[in-house]
Amino acid sequence: MSTLLDMVRAGRAEAVPGLVKPLTAAERRTELAALKALRAELRGWEWGRWRERRSIGCALVVAGAGCLTGAAATAAWIGARDLRESFTLPHGLLLDVLADRDPGWLGDVAHRLAGRASTATLDYRLIAGMVRLAGCQVPTTDAFVHGWAEATPSHGRLLPALRADPDVRIMVPRLFETAELPGPLGWQNDPDDPHHWPSVLTVLAEEGVVERRVLVDAAVARLLRGGRPGELTFFLRLLHRLTLTVAEERERTADWIGMAADGPSAVAGHAQGVLGRLALSGALPARSLADLSASVLFRPEKKLVRAQLVLLGKVLRADRGAAGELLPVVAEAFGHEDTGVQERALKLVARHLPALDDDPRSEVVRAAALLSPVHRARAGEVFGELPVADEAPYEEILPPAPEPVRLAPASVDLAELVEEVAALIASPDGGMPAFERALDGLVRHAYQDRVALVRALRPALAGCWWLEDDERHDRDRWFSRETCRLEVVAAALLDRISTRTLQAHTREKTVGSCAHSALIGVIDARLREAAYLVHVGPPPFLLATPAWETGALDAEVLVERLREYQRLGAVPGPADFAQALLRVDRGGDPATAGAAAALGTPEGDRLAAWLTADGAPVPALRPMAEPPRPARAGDAVAAAWPAQALTGKAAAFAAGLRPWRKEKEQEKQEKTERAELLAVRREFPVAFAWLGHPGARAVPRCYHWDGMRDGNWTAVLPQDREALAARLLTEAMSSARDDQRGGTWWLPLLAEGGGLAGRCLHRGVAYGLGARHPQDRLSAVDALLVLAARGELAGPMLGEELAALVISGDVKINRLADAARTAAATGAYGTVASVLLPALPALLAPDPAAPESAASASAASESAASESAAQGASRSVSARPGLGEILSVAADCVERRGGAEEIPGLPELAGRGGTSQVITQAARLLAAIRQGSDHSRPKMAEDGPKRNRSNLNPSVTNRS
Repeated sequence: MSTLLDMVRAGRAEAVPGLVKPLTAAERRTELAALKALRAELRGWEWGRWRERRSIGCALVVAGAGCLTGAAATAAWIGARDLRESFTLPHGLLLDVLADRDPGWLGDVAHRLAGRASTATLDYRLIAGMVRLAGCQVPTTDAFVHGWAEATPSHGRLLPALRADPDVRIMVPRLFETAELPGPLGWQNDPDDPHHWPSVLTVLAEEGVVERRVLVDAAVARLLRGGRPGELTFFLRLLHRLTLTVAEERERTADWIGMAADGPSAVAGHAQGVLGRLALSGALPARSLADLSASVLFRPEKKLVRAQLVLLGKVLRADRGAAGELLPVVAEAFGHEDTGVQERALKLVARHLPALDDDPRSEVVRAAALLSPVHRARAGEVFGELPVADEAPYEEILPPAPEPVRLAPASVDLAELVEEVAALIASPDGGMPAFERALDGLVRHAYQDRVALVRALRPALAGCWWLEDDERHDRDRWFSRETCRLEVVAAALLDRISTRTLQAHTREKTVGSCAHSALIGVIDARLREAAYLVHVGPPPFLLATPAWETGALDAEVLVERLREYQRLGAVPGPADFAQALLRVDRGGDPATAGAAAALGTPEGDRLAAWLTADGAPVPALRPMAEPPRPARAGDAVAAAWPAQALTGKAAAFAAGLRPWRKEKEQEKQEKTERAELLAVRREFPVAFAWLGHPGARAVPRCYHWDGMRDGNWTAVLPQDREALAARLLTEAMSSARDDQRGGTWWLPLLAEGGGLAGRCLHRGVAYGLGARHPQDRLSAVDALLVLAARGELAGPMLGEELAALVISGDVKINRLADAARTAAATGAYGTVASVLLPALPALLAPDPAAPESAASASAASESAASESAAQGASRSVSARPGLGEILSVAADCVERRGGAEEIPGLPELAGRGGTSQVITQAARLLAAIRQGSDHSRPKMAEDGPKRNRSNLNPSVTNRS
């Protein structure tokens, strides 16, 4: 061993340059061979030696860079991932050991390192030092530019540092051309901070260090291109600090128009302000303003739309000759979904209509047919006789009801099966159908020719860790905790798990404390059972393999499989047969139960009882009239401590949450539930013990909420989606109540499933419609439309659930309104109306949590002589926040669909007077309901429940 290698093994990186520099070329080649051998040795070290590996790796990087002679090899050595693991490169030592190299060679290595996107940012100081030694041109790759920005001093030192940087003229323009903006440019929050990048760049532009036009053009180009909100904020602040002149703004008119039409909200608002100044100064032609307005007036941001109408009004007042160009565009807003925008547009048109010629006037009058019925009377006063809209009878548009798809059989080709198994092991999220086909295929091929299957599997799964003969890997212990889906079966086939471990876990209870653990336990029980059977003697096939892609299994198919088992003398696996029972449709042909009983086997008798009245659903599968509402995390405090352990206030708090003295009825119910639980345990394997628990096994929080979702969960109970919904309800609740993401993924799957669509599933949809994130709301909308298309949507029931969740604070009205508007926009206006109208009576009730204003309190006291106390009290309490939005959606649905009974409390709300959104939309909805009906006597609130009772009946099913 050489002295250099000794120092490297000792981790003495600081001693390496002095040992490498005196070496000749031949000596460096000799040392390099030993260094490469040491590098290979380090790769095999166990993770526990990370400290030693890190110190040796640091010295090894310096030594190898000094011994290598090729530029490409040196750059690859310095940037190698295995050498620089968990430590920062010793830039000073590397520059020292490479300082005597040829400048051209140094420049080549520097540019190669700058081209490595994964490491160039971290290696900025090394690359910059090599560029300085070589005297070459500075690299301009994205990663290097990011490194330059991060290495530039801040906190008051930014301006002096950039003034002194010789590369600032090259690097600053590149800041705006990188795919992503360097992080330091957006760190400060104060737009007027003099030490912030926008302020410093503005000073550099004023001093001529960087060109002002370059900054302006780059900022405008990035805003036009779009990007992340934080990045766009930086460019907006830069333009704010640069304070563009009128000439600079006019020169980029086309860019501002593009931003206002298609840019993000903040960018569009800035561009709209610039264009407004240009339009009022006469620098923006009326034709360009009209083209711009045609796009802006139909943006979803109401603030931008209203601002554009204000701008158009100012331009029309200043230039009446522009009415011919602008008013037809304003009239297009008559079709806007917001009736408030329609009203503003109608007022603007009415004010400037006399200035129009005949042709533009007729165009505006034709557009008036788009106005909401609530504005038709005013439009008639403005335009005279309105054109009759050519409207066809309303027709509900719903997506086609999903057709059931049969599950493709397992592949008979061994090579194809092995390819599917390898793909699912590499990416387990392949879906339930692929998982079930591959699992059944493994069992079938193991029964037919296990030797051939093992021979084909071993090379295909060569990358799996459990195939390595490493004493550090305790495979039995790992697979006793995790099945890793098909891996446990493949590992059993390849004899990588002991028979003792597999046999022990086929009898072990795997149910956890939450619903997710229960569902996972069923899947894992089947997998471990299949792994044990293929290890000791595989069955011909699996009984529980679904016949349909929903996870369902036809009873006739299961009878035929049991008959084939009987012929072959095969013994069904308990977990496999239990899962098959749960997948069978119990509402099929009664003769199937007789065929099952005729088999004369215990499994046949069990199936026959399951399909008849003798096999009544286990407690977990019974429909619940009122599912328990998921508790919040703090609601379980009392259950965590015995009463004797609590004193004082804590004892009183616990007593309020959980009464300690149980009633006799409750004790009797619990005794019955315990008996049923024991019966389930006798008839099902231990992994299915949770079937004996009625109600939902939902906990306030569990780790499965952290983005974990599994399509196989819905295939555990494909015929009992109501029971499954009760267990997954907590996920949907978390999406609305706790603003979690991804908790509604199961709603569309269950909407396409089998069994009763009862209150649990409808409550899940209700939570989903009020979810925090739009993607989660879309999942709930999909489920809503699928249920409606299948005729399984109970609109009044869903409306009741929505009202209850809004009142409890679990669902916010504005989110619900957005989801309802999205569903209605598909053409399902009748479906949405059938849900919202039953919810409105409860939502229209005064919100006792809203603050009472002084004016309303005074009005309530003064009205005591002329009004009843109940009316005074209702007037003194504010309406719920966001109620106007839901009323707007409901009014839109009723206007399009027509036909609805009056809603209790709506006439009183509409009759309060005022111009608020709530009052306006209440009047609009009331007008839509009364359209074409004789309402000579006003509808009184006390008449509402009697007239509206049918709409609140949960048993009524909407089949729009």
